[in-house]
This record gives sequence, structure tokens and C-alpha cells, in this order.
Amino acid sequence: MTSAATTSHPWIGSLQAELDALQAALLMGDAAGVERASAAMQAVLKQAPRDAALADPESALHRDTRIAAQRFAQLRQAVLRASAQNERALGSLLPQQTLQRQPTYGRMVKPSSLGGAGRGFLSA
Repeated sequence: MTSAATTSHPWIGSLQAELDALQAALLMGDAAGVERASAAMQAVLKQAPRDAALADPESALHRDTRIAAQRFAQLRQAVLRASAQNERALGSLLPQQTLQRQPTYGRMVKPSSLGGAGRGFLSA
């Protein structure tokens, strides 16, 4: 976790604080907290500075924004993994419900009418 004191811009401090809140909610398994933290992240992202320093790849603001984006991407993956785990658990507890839901990572694909070798060839 990055402290706001080491950031180059006040907006980065706000962004890091919201990332910390999102990470804490994920670690606690607090679904409502994750939702609140995600909404707060969106609000902070809408307030992104329009400075020329943000476009300059050598600036501290640009560097800190890239670091925050990487951290956000990691947390997003954690949210997706938790969602997939929840869907699998729900599917094992309530199998009749899983037929009506879309999977987390994409659309359901109908089984091919082709045999084993044809199906393997087409999917490769």
C-alpha cells in the first residue's frame, strides 16, 4: 500500500486511498464494501487531472498513474476470481440455477455437432 505522503499529486493520494479501501474490502470478503469502494474509485477517476504532466512519460504524475493502474488491474482480477468462485459454489449448491445464468468469463458455447477429432481441429 502506498501512503499519500509519498505521492507527487493530491489526486494520486486520493486514488491510492481508494485502492487501499478496495483491497481491504476484498481481503475481508465484504461484498458491500467492494461495491462502495468501486463506486468511490469511479468518482476519483472522474476527477483525474488534465495536466500536461499526465501526458509526459517522464513525469512523476504519469509514473504514479501507471503504478496505480497496474494495482487496479490486479485488484480487478481478484474481483473476477472471487466472482467466479462464488458462481462455482452457487452452481454446486443450486445446479438448476446455473443453467439460467451466463458464466463470468464469457458466453456459453453450444456443444458442436461434430465428433471429437473435428471439434479438436476446429478449436485449435
